[in-house]
Amino acid sequence: MTRSITGAATRSRRWAPAVVASATVAAVGLTLVGSAGVANAGTSATGPVVTRAALDPALVAGRGADVAFLEQEAENAATDGTLIGPDRTAYTLPAEASGRKAVKLVPGQYVEFTLPAAANAITVRYSIPDAPNGGGITAPLNVTVNGKNKKVMTLTSEFSWLYNQYPFTNDPNAGLLHEDWWITECACVPAFTEPKPVISKPFRPMHFYDEQRLLLGKTYQAGDKVRLTVPGGSNAAWTVIDLLDSELVGAPHGRLFAANVLAFGADPTGRRESSDAFDKAIAFAKKWKLKVYVPPGVFQVNRHIIVDDVTIEGAGNWYTIIKGKEVALSEPAEDGSVHTGVGFYGKYAEDGGSRNVHLSGFTIEGDVRERIDTDQVNGIGGAMSDSTIDGLYIRHTKVGLWFDGPMDNIKVTNNIIVDQMADALNFRKGVTNSQVLNNFIRNTGDDGLAMWSDGVADANNVYDHNTVQSPSLANGIAIYGGTDNTVSHNLVADPVREGSGLHAGSRFGATPFAGQLKFTNNTAVRSGTYELNWNIGLGAIWIYALDKTIDADIQVTGDHYLDSTYNAIMMVSEWSVKDLYQIRGVKFKDLRIDGTGTSVLSARVEGGASFENVDARNVGAVGINNCGSFHFTPAGSEFVVTDLGGNDGGGTTGPWMASWELPNTITCDDRPPVVVPPAPSAW
Repeated sequence: MTRSITGAATRSRRWAPAVVASATVAAVGLTLVGSAGVANAGTSATGPVVTRAALDPALVAGRGADVAFLEQEAENAATDGTLIGPDRTAYTLPAEASGRKAVKLVPGQYVEFTLPAAANAITVRYSIPDAPNGGGITAPLNVTVNGKNKKVMTLTSEFSWLYNQYPFTNDPNAGLLHEDWWITECACVPAFTEPKPVISKPFRPMHFYDEQRLLLGKTYQAGDKVRLTVPGGSNAAWTVIDLLDSELVGAPHGRLFAANVLAFGADPTGRRESSDAFDKAIAFAKKWKLKVYVPPGVFQVNRHIIVDDVTIEGAGNWYTIIKGKEVALSEPAEDGSVHTGVGFYGKYAEDGGSRNVHLSGFTIEGDVRERIDTDQVNGIGGAMSDSTIDGLYIRHTKVGLWFDGPMDNIKVTNNIIVDQMADALNFRKGVTNSQVLNNFIRNTGDDGLAMWSDGVADANNVYDHNTVQSPSLANGIAIYGGTDNTVSHNLVADPVREGSGLHAGSRFGATPFAGQLKFTNNTAVRSGTYELNWNIGLGAIWIYALDKTIDADIQVTGDHYLDSTYNAIMMVSEWSVKDLYQIRGVKFKDLRIDGTGTSVLSARVEGGASFENVDARNVGAVGINNCGSFHFTPAGSEFVVTDLGGNDGGGTTGPWMASWELPNTITCDDRPPVVVPPAPSAW
């Protein structure tokens, strides 16, 4: 059976115009700061600056993933380099940086971090230039601690630098991929415009960053200084350092009574391919009711490992690395793939699916350098019911975890998913009674976490206590249709374009929203992006009726929207269907909104919503920007705002919810000027 939608879905992006880990830090005087950071990229007088999503951790307490590492932004460290940012403009290096700032080094320059707690491992998020004709370069970065014990990281841009229109290209010299699409750059459709516009190249560069891990070889203490230096003569004209995560990694996990892959011929040096050895170990373990153990090492695996009714444990994701090359197929596979690569796949639902799969404690490292939507080159795939995925580190695959249902009862916990070409995780088609808990996600090329009810409803699922940082395209967390799903206690930061922090969309042919959809106690920071195709600002949370009316019980309760570039909340429909579909009955309650470049609410659809105990401050424009469906009738807007009381605060134009705005006063300003808010602070 042909699986026409594989991996990161063929969801055309074409648009019409229209918690810190506990540590002893008294000796060095730990400092926690907000997004403003420390001026001039220096060292705080009281010690190292630890943040979460470039915020004071107190502002996001109890939200997002509880991780083992401590985050330090380069702009808060000592350096002789140059601070870049803040800037939220798409296609710029600062816009894709955590906190929208970073430090740029040229050969000979450094950035130095003071460890806030004992650590023996670091992760560096960075960017270096692309090759002139695409494909990336490599360049060294020297790492010293207290001026000694030099190690050299080999940085690469081979997995970054995409260009052009969806689904993008690695070629910076390519012309428009879709000349018949409307583009903002000329406010035209180039193929039908005379004279034909000249589009600068490279066109729309993006996806600039990558990250690398390094074990330091010994444990260093709080107060020790980790210096990153670009050596003289580096072939990288510049190196941007975004942040450093430091961590105290424990000893590798062992398992004596298991089917050890070494016994079946797996090569821990990575020189020989080990796929067959993994298959043999799995078959043996299933026969004798054992677990499969993958010890420390680098194991080359260049195809899917099919898993069903098996437990596979690694020694820990710092130690067990399962790494694959992307392999071109001689002819397309049945599912449309033209490549294969490393991945652990359950059987497809059409083939009965897999059950009782448990994967934990290892890294999956792919070799995906471009986005091909028909390719199944994901870290985890297929269907896995009654299963668990825990403690993995997944990078350089197309999608970290892409589940094609129907399937039931999977639990995805404590994983780190970074540097993806598309989503970090997607529940596609009839995934039910499942949980995604305490995962850390950074630098996706599409939605961080998504639920896509593609023909069959995703139902009774929970996305809870996850952190999603810096998706270079689309949303932090997006729900496309489905029934009785919950998004709670998550932290989303720094989306860049064609999406925002939190999203509910009737899109991509998804089943209608039904039952309840709950957004509860989430924080979105530096969201509310600029939608360059529509040429307007979105909301930190936005609800979009494109395919059909949205009239389910959508409840948004306890969320915090901090430092939103444009609006905090948006309700919108596509111009071409604005008279067909509505958004009705959404309930907003107990929200805190600290800083909007424009409004608290932008309504660009027929329908209505209620508001109760929504407190706002530092609001940059009229509190309610009510355009309705743009008919501007004498009776007022087609969007009705219901005030249930307790809606306080405001900004430059007075109270955000003023009596004169209710229930449906037309206050439509299509593109109000942006007033940059101050950095978020304690309420």
